[in-house]
Amino acid sequence: MDDLWLETAGYCYTYQKGATRNVMQKTILITGCSSGIGLCAAETLQKRGYRVFATARKESDVAKLREKGFDSFMLDMDNSDSIRQALAQVLAQTGGTLDALFNNAGYAIPGAIEDLSRDLLRQQFETNVFGPMELINLVLPIMRKQGHGRIIQNTSILGIVAIPYRGAYNASKFALEGFTNTLRQELRKTNLSVSIIAPGPISSQFRENARKNYEETLKEKESLHKTRYQKMEETLTNTSASEKKLTLQPDAVVAKLIHALESPHPKARYYVGLPAHLFALLRRLLPDYALDWIINKSMKESND
Repeated sequence: MDDLWLETAGYCYTYQKGATRNVMQKTILITGCSSGIGLCAAETLQKRGYRVFATARKESDVAKLREKGFDSFMLDMDNSDSIRQALAQVLAQTGGTLDALFNNAGYAIPGAIEDLSRDLLRQQFETNVFGPMELINLVLPIMRKQGHGRIIQNTSILGIVAIPYRGAYNASKFALEGFTNTLRQELRKTNLSVSIIAPGPISSQFRENARKNYEETLKEKESLHKTRYQKMEETLTNTSASEKKLTLQPDAVVAKLIHALESPHPKARYYVGLPAHLFALLRRLLPDYALDWIINKSMKESND
């Protein structure tokens, strides 16, 4: 027999006289691949046989991704033209199809609510909310036409519970959760699935970037919260021993991503890590004031 066909894990391979050829390669577009979860997801899925389109906001990061062998393009979630151009480049290479989208790009602007200007809040929502919404709306007609597709949103446990001095980020992740839940309901009778991944603490450059954003926006600002900001800056710079024990590596998120991509019945929501599971449970069980007390006590202890 010259050809032997094997169906496994959603892929179709043909073995021809000892050679291997992938004839049905799944495609995925991932945002925010410069480091952390996005980069880990891109590397892992590429090894699993996916054709990964790894995007990033900076040209220097795109160049590094291309050196790693990825199909990579610039994609700035704050810019509609950038979003459209990146997707157009992806579709030009796939013949107009796309199997999956992983919306991972995002960042945090820390600070007390009363210190956050409208411009800062708008910046936070442009990247964390409006960009993902726009990209999804561009991808949906493609997935509807081809009759299948998977959309996975990387949110946060801070889209379930709120903590002090992360108001802009909390609000953006609550918004991301809200429209993703609505989207899942609206696509219920289609062959398109929508999943949320809500991680707790993950080892990445997220804290470092949040600290830089604080230094650029609020560090020199006169504020009633100055003392608390100093403690916050310390926690963004140095992770305590207790926090390190609860902080997972990016591959913990990627494991959930793989299930959302490959399971015949992907879950609507995946929590990642003990803090995420715990606070999601407490959110369901406790009244607001009790949960507020626990959150503030845990934050105080981590700052001491």
